[in-house]
Amino acid sequence: MIGLMRPYPVVLTAILLIGSAFAQNTGELPSAPSTQRPFPGDPPRTTPPPAQQPAKPPAQATDPAAGPALETLPPPKSESQPPAAEKPAPDVKAAQPPAKQTTGGGPSASDESLTKIVHIVNEVNLVFTATDKHGHFVKDLKKDDITVTDDGKLVKDLLEFESETNLPLRVGLLIDASNSIRDRFRFEQESAVEFLNQIIRRNSDQAFVMGFDSTPDITQDFTDDTAKLSTGVRKLRPGGGTALFDALYDSCHDKLMTAVSPKGATRRAIILLTDGDDNQSRVTREQAIEMAQRAEVVIYAISTNITGAKSPGDKVLERFAAATGGRVFFPYKMEDVTNAFTEIQDELRSQYHVAYKPPDFTADGRFRSVLVDVPRNKSVHVRTRKGYYAQKDTQSIPTVPGR
Repeated sequence: MIGLMRPYPVVLTAILLIGSAFAQNTGELPSAPSTQRPFPGDPPRTTPPPAQQPAKPPAQATDPAAGPALETLPPPKSESQPPAAEKPAPDVKAAQPPAKQTTGGGPSASDESLTKIVHIVNEVNLVFTATDKHGHFVKDLKKDDITVTDDGKLVKDLLEFESETNLPLRVGLLIDASNSIRDRFRFEQESAVEFLNQIIRRNSDQAFVMGFDSTPDITQDFTDDTAKLSTGVRKLRPGGGTALFDALYDSCHDKLMTAVSPKGATRRAIILLTDGDDNQSRVTREQAIEMAQRAEVVIYAISTNITGAKSPGDKVLERFAAATGGRVFFPYKMEDVTNAFTEIQDELRSQYHVAYKPPDFTADGRFRSVLVDVPRNKSVHVRTRKGYYAQKDTQSIPTVPGR
């Protein structure tokens, strides 16, 4: 019997060694499955699946001997995704809009913009006034009553013909504030205020006020508020020399050339109160006229010369009006200034607008003459601008050195 029991201590020792090694690797000994039986009458039990234990935090966060807990770092990024700080600088060429591609599909936005530019270049808009032999306005002309000659060639078809009594106005009121008109300056201001109150309609027309002596000075920008326009006129104070040509050039180039109306076609006009003398401008008379023609501006001039004899300045005003399709008024007394403003107002409400595509058009930048006639009634006189400049495809507005 004793001989048979000797192997048991060796087996027991081996079992204990295996259990110790397992405990060192797993941290705990495996528990034996439960052999407890349910009591009679108890509901059947189901052993729930073992809950998944959350991953243990790093040893630095739990081991007291490892010191204070360290901040958990985010998982490292893959080598194919560089960190944000290492992203390459944006390519300047890539930021530019892509070149237009001809895919055969519908027109792109750039194509539409280009179409609009070509449309503007190839279409001519004219505003003209018709009067009878007594100087009364003729307001009942029809499309078939007129002919248009462009650069010596008859225009076969008019795209538009309208009696534009309500066409939106963009008006520049230019008042000579030099010493030469000091004596009658206050009366001219009040006449101008009355004109603006009568001609400007809210939500349709707009005007700006510029005074000029040795330099142009805008005292009120474009607005349809007649109270602001009146204040702008009354801000003007006489004094200094006369830079008439500069004032006219700047008004057309900086203000009226880009003046548009959301309703479509727009009439652009300058009302000029001056004696026509100029002694300080940097541009010439012809440069000022060319800019007015490019901006499609009609010039109405009221001479402040009340001597009764035409002066050299009056001839300058006649040149301005003839080149742009406007008129000149020569009041012999200050009260006539008000009548001149009234006649300008009547004319601006008694005009016609035509649009056409010129025959044999070439975008070469040269001046093309225009003639509007009423062949069936020779007693009707038509007044419009003498012509226009055929803008080049890549043409920029000419500037004067030093301006």
